[in-house]
Amino acid sequence: MERIRTANIITASMQTNLLLLLLLGMRVLAICPPICTCSGGHRVVDCSARGLSLLPDSLQHNIHFLNLSDNRLQNLDGLLSHFDHLRTLDISYNHLQHLPAGLPRALWDMHASGNYIRQLEKNDTAYHWNLKSLDLSNNLLERMVLINNTLSSLRALNLSRNKFWTVPTNLPHNLETVDLSHNYLLQILPGSLDRLQRLSRFYLHANRFTSLEEGVFSRLEGLQLLSLGDNPWACEDEENINHLLIWMQQTQAKILGCPCYTRPTCGQVHLATRRTWLSAAFTEPPMGADTRYPDHPVTSGYLSKSYLLNHPHNPNAVNGSEAGEQALTMGGGFLTSTPHSFTTKTSTTIRTRSTKKVLPARSKSHRIHRCDYVLNLLSTAVILNALSL
Repeated sequence: MERIRTANIITASMQTNLLLLLLLGMRVLAICPPICTCSGGHRVVDCSARGLSLLPDSLQHNIHFLNLSDNRLQNLDGLLSHFDHLRTLDISYNHLQHLPAGLPRALWDMHASGNYIRQLEKNDTAYHWNLKSLDLSNNLLERMVLINNTLSSLRALNLSRNKFWTVPTNLPHNLETVDLSHNYLLQILPGSLDRLQRLSRFYLHANRFTSLEEGVFSRLEGLQLLSLGDNPWACEDEENINHLLIWMQQTQAKILGCPCYTRPTCGQVHLATRRTWLSAAFTEPPMGADTRYPDHPVTSGYLSKSYLLNHPHNPNAVNGSEAGEQALTMGGGFLTSTPHSFTTKTSTTIRTRSTKKVLPARSKSHRIHRCDYVLNLLSTAVILNALSL
């Protein structure tokens, strides 16, 4: 009787182990969805440009990198919350109208460019203490509500090519790079930037600024680069523009795109002596520029409109006096946080006009002297011929 009981226990144990092996085998076969490609022990998953309208099944729970860009996803609410180890998420160029609810709190980098997001609510970012970079460029954003002291680890924020009319308030205080270019910005509310002691790169070109409040940049102690070109600055309104121009002459930051050509210097960028705007030197790669999407509009390095008007035939040609800022390396940008991140290598070399060597023109007196020499030779030949006869 004891032998039968022991045999039954062994049989049941074997069946249980066999079932576990089958389940584990199925799990191993299902950790990478067939429609995606996986690497790094199936923790790096690329499902981009697959025509997806739903999140793929069978994604491994401990993935670190997930690329869902260039699909037709419309709603991911609550579908990503169980990926507790996810560090980088790319949901760019889908059909999302808001940031997905319940995103993993372990995220470091999130890219949501090229969607239809109109506003950012306070709960969208309230719990992302670990987020270091956030790309919301090329959306329809008009409003951004941030709770004070949230996103405490955020270093890079890309809000370019949206529909902001004023710089968002309560920006995270540890930010180092902010891109608000190509919006509809008209003003910066007093005190909006006072907390940004670490901000080093601030892109405000291609907006609608005509003037700015006095002292708006005075608290940005860490500022190293500021772009202001391609804005309709009211240079004739000296009462409202002078304080900005004076600050630019005193700051140690690099100013790209000086608002007015009427001053000899603009920060550390020297203006050309002739009547032109100095925006031609802005040649560094834009924040968030990505070679994955060459057809998608992104924040771009630019030449000011007035510069293009002054140089219609060769907008890339810049001479020495116009090249106040030769080439800068983009710091704190996106897509560089993990070995699997997409990086962009962009040449920042400024092209210069090629010059042809011009030979000195022969003088008229030199040509006459040569003719006289030929005539003398002919006369001598005629005389010798006559003597021989």
